[in-house]
Amino acid sequence: MTVDARIRELGHRHRQLDEAIRQEMIHPAADSLQLRSLKQRKLRLKEEISSLEARAG
Repeated sequence: MTVDARIRELGHRHRQLDEAIRQEMIHPAADSLQLRSLKQRKLRLKEEISSLEARAG
């Protein structure tokens, strides 16, 4: 897989996690542990994307 393809794939997963976080926050009794886990996963993806972009650029 090329670096650009990997960045696109990670970007897609990042957007999916963003939507999952929004959906979880809509609920009146949002699960704080679930939210924290989703946000951590999203941050790890963002860091990986940034790292790949720095290497590719």
